[in-house]
Amino acid sequence: MFLPNGLARAAVRFRPSAFAGTFVALLLTAAIVSACGIMLETGLRVSLPAQRYAGAPVVVAPDPLARITVGSGDEQYDATSQVPGTARLDRSLVERTAAAPGVASAVGDVTYPVRIDDTTLTAQGFGAARFTGVELTAGRAPGADGVVIGGPDAKPRPGERITLETPAGPRALTVSGRTDTPGAWLADPTAVALSGHPEQVDAIAVEPAPGTSAAQLKKQLKKQLKEVYGTADGAPRVLTGDARRTAEDASVAEARGLLEGIGGSFGGIATMVAVFTASATVTLSVGLRRREFALLRAIGATPRQIRRSIATEAMLVAPLAGALGCLPGIALASWWFGQLGDRGAVPDGMELTISALPLAIAAGTVVLTALIAGYAAARRPSKIAPGQALTDASVERLGFGWIRTPLGLGALAGGVAFSSVAAGESGEDAANAALGVVMLFLLAVAFLGPYLAKGCTALLGLPLRAAGAAASLAAANALANARRMASAITPIALAMAFSSVLVFLHTSTDRATEDQQRAGVLADLVVTGADGGVLPVDATDRAAAVPGVSAAVSLLRTSVMVPLHSGGLYLSTATAQGVDGRPADLARVQDLGVREGSLAALAPGTVAVDAALADSARRDLGDDLKYRLPDGTPATARIVAVYERGLGLSQVTLPAATLRAHAPAAYPTELLVRAESTAAAPLAALGTVQDRAGYATAQDVDRELNAWANKTMAAVLGGFAAVAAANTLVMTVLDRRRELRMLHLIGSTRRQVLQMIRWEALLVTGIGLALGTAIALATLIPMVKGLTGESPHVPPLVYGSFVAGAVLLGLVSTALPARAALPRGPGEVSPRRPSLRLPGPLRRRGAFD
Repeated sequence: MFLPNGLARAAVRFRPSAFAGTFVALLLTAAIVSACGIMLETGLRVSLPAQRYAGAPVVVAPDPLARITVGSGDEQYDATSQVPGTARLDRSLVERTAAAPGVASAVGDVTYPVRIDDTTLTAQGFGAARFTGVELTAGRAPGADGVVIGGPDAKPRPGERITLETPAGPRALTVSGRTDTPGAWLADPTAVALSGHPEQVDAIAVEPAPGTSAAQLKKQLKKQLKEVYGTADGAPRVLTGDARRTAEDASVAEARGLLEGIGGSFGGIATMVAVFTASATVTLSVGLRRREFALLRAIGATPRQIRRSIATEAMLVAPLAGALGCLPGIALASWWFGQLGDRGAVPDGMELTISALPLAIAAGTVVLTALIAGYAAARRPSKIAPGQALTDASVERLGFGWIRTPLGLGALAGGVAFSSVAAGESGEDAANAALGVVMLFLLAVAFLGPYLAKGCTALLGLPLRAAGAAASLAAANALANARRMASAITPIALAMAFSSVLVFLHTSTDRATEDQQRAGVLADLVVTGADGGVLPVDATDRAAAVPGVSAAVSLLRTSVMVPLHSGGLYLSTATAQGVDGRPADLARVQDLGVREGSLAALAPGTVAVDAALADSARRDLGDDLKYRLPDGTPATARIVAVYERGLGLSQVTLPAATLRAHAPAAYPTELLVRAESTAAAPLAALGTVQDRAGYATAQDVDRELNAWANKTMAAVLGGFAAVAAANTLVMTVLDRRRELRMLHLIGSTRRQVLQMIRWEALLVTGIGLALGTAIALATLIPMVKGLTGESPHVPPLVYGSFVAGAVLLGLVSTALPARAALPRGPGEVSPRRPSLRLPGPLRRRGAFD
């Protein structure tokens, strides 16, 4: 069926312009699909060799996933989410592991930052030295009140007394030894006691006994853990090989989730858009040749022969486009992965995985897209009666389509319904409902494109008719060729809608965050850890004792997990701040915009939450909120206040004492102080001191560093759609060569014809921009309203650049092919063949075989 035949070869040979646009669209589709597939495969197959635990053949590590039961009865299942902090093991498990058969030794490992003067080091138990390769260069191993200091710049010498700032508070210790590796090593019991979570360890490093392999010991330990924990989810993991890296570095799991999100979630949307756009281009390519198919039917070609020819054409173009498209796809994935690495989103040593699987999937997707779209477009021209074929092809048909029209109306109704639902929701509910709006409205534009084009052209054509002969002719042309107009309008609307949603969602949330931060921070001075270090645990008390300080509150910033009921129950990560200080002082240094309740009632067992988060969690003032602490530990607290500035400050506020033992580091993140300017110098002993404006500026820089992700996704989707739009415009203009030359022959000047083309381009881009903007606003208004409580923020310069880019794209994509198609002088005759003339091979016998 798909073997090359003479008709398909002749069509590709004598009408290369009709297939060039299809080739470009399919090539770009392969690039998008392969790039996203490579990112997804990299996330699924990520594996890094162990570093810290390289000398420990077996590691017992906690389960990093938090679970929540969803549904009931036969439909009940556990939904999982990565804990935002560090999951830990009960300390008693160390002794159980050490006593297991085949175990030579088991060391409960902990790591946490400590501070010596102005220097921040990583503290750990000295027992870890046996598997980390750390060796003493002077002195001896630490005792109960000793410490080994490492690093070439470390000042303390053996025998000196130092004060170590630990999560358990300041501790005076004696330097017992030195090592060249930066860090602070304590006796194992002391390291655990000062970690801030004295009953837990981060992991257990296990050495097998002589004669026991790592695989045998892993099997034995898993059997023992099953006896202790049963089959319950959340049991500790037993890791060997490269899997040990996940126990020592949480960034591996974070990078895996990020890459899977890019390749899966964003990749799914990007692939759908790419396939949809490529299908439209293939359909347009077939539709532009309807006169040729009509002629073939008139001279006796059967429907099967025409369908076979179109399928063969797809097999001649699509495989090559798919294969070549994988090359820019690899380049795009490599650049994207490199950008993630430069920003610290993926750990050092992680490499991009490129295999044949995503490339084969991309090529196969392109071939199937071309075949399906070609068959769908050829359905009518292949079935029409030979006697009516030329008559039907001479006038554009704009009748009721029994497939696309109901689908378009359904998508339009769905978009309106989703938009209405999103407008009535708040928080995550509004955001999740609004996500379907953009896709449904774009589908409606695609299916109802000819009707929308005809209606918009009739409306916008009224002023054009008064703008001169060229503009009037452009309006008449557009009105008579609504299908051709729709094929160019759709990708422009797609590019505008997606780019606007991605970019303006960020600008809106960014402005709301900035406004809330500037309005919510009332402190005169803000103290943070020097050079990214830590603040002392008792920073609040020390600051309160400084002359000129009237109020001091320290905040431990981290994240917790809250069950939300948006589209089903799931655990969502929410920003959290633990407050250390008098509750009455919190209102003097931070204005959370309390709507209900009072922050003065904040105490152990209570919590204050952002209003949008409370709505999504379906909780009100006085209700009990069940949530998960940063390490995944379940907790319950009563809501004593609901506030409005959670986006810029923190979504959950609770006492620091509740968080300390469960946070990744039990130190305050920042210290907010109401004080006179003279207090800045004494506070500098605690860390870096900034005024209110300086602190807000620093937060702005952090947000700018995180904004590139949205811009990159907007560039990928918007850029693809823009190229598809340009490709479509070029195809439509090239197909009108006979029409443009006829206008030139009957007296129109070259300048008048080009003016008409420019007016048509402006009309097409104007309609596409208007539809794309409307879709973007229908998506952004409920989404931003739910997330921030405000209207979308659309920077005029950014929106203007989108409009200018689309207009320039439309003008260039139509002017260049039009200039090439028109003769240079009034008497010049184009050497090109008329489009209805049959190619030579069709006149030979067996051309249809």
